[in-house]
Amino acid sequence: MLVLFETPAGFALFKVLDEGKLSKVEDLWKDFASADKARQVVKLKAFSKFENTSEALEAATLLIDSKPSKGLRKFLKAHCSGETLAVSDSKLGNIIKEKLKIDCVHNNAVMELMRGVRAQLTELIAGLQVQDLAPMSLGLSHSLSRFKLKFSADKVDTMVIQAIGLLDDLDKELNTYAMRVREWYGWHFPELAKIVQDNIHYAKVVKLMGYRSNAAKLDFSAILPEEVETELKDAAMISMGTEVSELDLMNIKELCDQVLSLSEYRAQLYDYLKNRMNTIAPNLTALVGELVGARLISHGGSLLNLAKQPGSTVQILGAEKALFRALKTKHATPKYGLIYHASLIGKAAPKLKGKISRSLASKAALAIRVDALGDSQDNSMGVENYQKLEARLRNLEGRELGHSAGSAKGKPKIEVYDKDRKKGAAGLITAAKAYNPAADAVLGKMTPNTEKPAAEVPVTEDKKEKKKKKKKADDVDMPDGNANVEPEVEEPAKKEKKKKKKHSAEDAEVVAVVENKDAGEKKKRKRKHAEEEETEVPSEKKEKKKKKKSKD
Repeated sequence: MLVLFETPAGFALFKVLDEGKLSKVEDLWKDFASADKARQVVKLKAFSKFENTSEALEAATLLIDSKPSKGLRKFLKAHCSGETLAVSDSKLGNIIKEKLKIDCVHNNAVMELMRGVRAQLTELIAGLQVQDLAPMSLGLSHSLSRFKLKFSADKVDTMVIQAIGLLDDLDKELNTYAMRVREWYGWHFPELAKIVQDNIHYAKVVKLMGYRSNAAKLDFSAILPEEVETELKDAAMISMGTEVSELDLMNIKELCDQVLSLSEYRAQLYDYLKNRMNTIAPNLTALVGELVGARLISHGGSLLNLAKQPGSTVQILGAEKALFRALKTKHATPKYGLIYHASLIGKAAPKLKGKISRSLASKAALAIRVDALGDSQDNSMGVENYQKLEARLRNLEGRELGHSAGSAKGKPKIEVYDKDRKKGAAGLITAAKAYNPAADAVLGKMTPNTEKPAAEVPVTEDKKEKKKKKKKADDVDMPDGNANVEPEVEEPAKKEKKKKKKHSAEDAEVVAVVENKDAGEKKKRKRKHAEEEETEVPSEKKEKKKKKKSKD
């Protein structure tokens, strides 16, 4: 049996001299207690040395994936024909068995044997010393770590974190120094602060001018526009400032030099940060810009840590205090943090900033993951998503969509919704209904004596129309010969009938009113009778009680 053992220097094959000892796994460690005992168990048969570090790295990488390298296959073919091979990885043994037709063994005895060989490795391999093996192991482990992590010096985000921190500190210092220059020189020339607004231009003017009396003789065209220059010279002639000594002016000029040197260094640092951001996170830079992207990375700790965060976290990153305060007081949570300073959110209207910040944060989360874990070095994804977000912003604001959003020219025609209109038809399903007052039901008037309504005698238009129709029908039914005579004869008879009907209707109304009155009087009588009975009952009870007492 042969044993395959991997070392930082190369591959070693050991011949097992006494295979019977492998049956006693628990006592096998005693056979490797010393170098002499170890030489009685195994013996070095062959050794394949690595030529350089790259070959060692390649072999180690393949072994991690349980794959034999090209050099290992050649080595095994040359020395393992007809032998059983003991390996430390069962997957590697299966591949060797399939490709090289060599029987492989992997069990507890083999693992204990490997542990013993490792303990006495420098004694079993001649020429391999401990002081040589340690640097080899360290160098190979570092190379392997870099390869597995795909280490790249250009992907180190520590420089970006330090640069953005220094840039923010420089901004604070510049503002402090510039305000100190304005306050200091304002005692001599107070009007200059209102004339020159920019801090850098102010420091340059003070350094060039010195005393305000020199303003009329000097040329400020390289620093200021012509109209501002004339205003400065006019103000210098009538200034209300106090006089300063030469020593004071010298210190003011030195402070101006500090402001100018800091501003130049800040510009250089910004260029450096811009280049590093385009290298480390090109897609994130295309979406939110160099400064906002660098602040997000700095706040997250690293680009890899930021890639693990969801879009909702990226959206409110930097507004943690406001978030927890809102959760504690049960108010609305913030809609944006550091991402608020991105150019897309600055373009949006106040009511749309929340929507755009949410969309931008989701796209930024994808861009961060591509930058941190992807292999591509271009910013095509970031540029494409930026164009989509711009199109969405224009769409939300009601503007025309451009070709970048993949839409057609012009606004779509929006038809007003009408529930009564058929789909695809111009007409309405039903016309608008008008109010019909004739369909109202009218209740009768309540009489003062009764709860029921009085009898109604409505004279409606329908009855009149029926009477007219009857007259016409009678005229039509008459024969032609009697048409001129009979109507004159029948007219007085019809009038009499109408009079009788009217009288009968009036009589019915009078009778109904009388009956109602009689019914009301009867009800009153009944109520009075009931009240009298109620009053009589307690008096009778009293009399009965008196009689009982008298009997007793």
